[in-house]
Amino acid sequence: RAMVMGEVDRGAVRGREGAEVLGVSLRHFRRLLSGYRREGVAALAHGNRGRKPANALGDELRRRVVHLAQTKYQGFNQQHYSELLHEREGIHVSRSSVRSILLSAGIRSPRKRRPPRHLSRRERYPREGMLLQVDGSPHDWLEGRGPRMTLVGAIDDATEKVPYALFREQEDSQGYFLLLQGIVSRYGVPQAIYHDRHSIFEVSAGEQERLTVQQQLSGKPMLTQFGRLMEELGITSISALSPQAKGRIERLWGTFQDRLVSELRLAKIGTLEEANHFLEGFLERYNARFSVPPREAGSAYRSATDLNPETVFCFKYERVVGADNVVRFNGRRLQILPSLNRPSYARCRVQVHEQLDGTLRIHYRGTYLDTCPAPPEASRARELAVAGKDREPLHPGRQNTPSGDHPWRRWIYR
Repeated sequence: RAMVMGEVDRGAVRGREGAEVLGVSLRHFRRLLSGYRREGVAALAHGNRGRKPANALGDELRRRVVHLAQTKYQGFNQQHYSELLHEREGIHVSRSSVRSILLSAGIRSPRKRRPPRHLSRRERYPREGMLLQVDGSPHDWLEGRGPRMTLVGAIDDATEKVPYALFREQEDSQGYFLLLQGIVSRYGVPQAIYHDRHSIFEVSAGEQERLTVQQQLSGKPMLTQFGRLMEELGITSISALSPQAKGRIERLWGTFQDRLVSELRLAKIGTLEEANHFLEGFLERYNARFSVPPREAGSAYRSATDLNPETVFCFKYERVVGADNVVRFNGRRLQILPSLNRPSYARCRVQVHEQLDGTLRIHYRGTYLDTCPAPPEASRARELAVAGKDREPLHPGRQNTPSGDHPWRRWIYR
């Protein structure tokens, strides 16, 4: 710039040519030339050089952001940390500013990211409720403060909304029953469910080989309890052949294992019941933050007003009533009481409905029968007596303490 200004000042180069060489307008060039003639080369430097920007963050604010990241919000990713600074600490700093502050202090993001690769994006389903992806994520959600749990949840393919989720001790059929019951009670019946090939959803090849000849000739597909539930509700079951096929919910678990674990630690949650209670408010904030609008308006969930939850959301087993009107089920005996329509149900084929709370009910031709606990058989009574389960105390109301000369007290370890 100084060389061009000197050539123009001597008259060797015209002003328009000098402006073209410097890449500025003729008016701005004349302004620079005027300052060059008054102050010399110093006029060509910017006036704000060496000054602190007006929008720069203060040193005290930067120290506070670093201190909170090392103490209260340790382990939070940078986006989540900047959001909590705005919501809870009243510090309005952008994510990029938080990132630069933490990097200058030597604090890197705890989340490890893989190098990018080329992937083709699948088109979302157009309406909410057309497809739900379900899965379970076993993880140390409480970071040692409580038991190791499994988070069972679902995500909508059209909106990325999490309609319902719950913590369980392990991934089991009852957890998926409670999951689907929560979704149906809040939104309705979805059209399809996308899941993996877990034995909860599909019968294994080994179990299919053990079918009886009568079951093989019947032509009916063998279903699990959850598969039977989806068939009764009219839900299409779709199996994924790989974890990458249901990548939407796999990415959801990655987000939850970062954000949810951090917020559970912040709220000092230590039990499964507290975690489920905290999860309700977390899902509301998550859906408000990350859900996307569907391509088509309206909901594809079917109404469930005419649905009886007691007869649908339960485990069903077929049994034959004995001659004494007693039904046996997993070591338990249920005595069917006579009704006005029929005094005896001996040799009838009934369904035992095991409710989600563990209670048993006998279902026959669309109605529940009145039952009561049946007394055990003689062989069963002898087994209980040997096991000591029905042994009455010698002195009811007080503890049976061995006497001083009892063999237990005279025994000495040698």
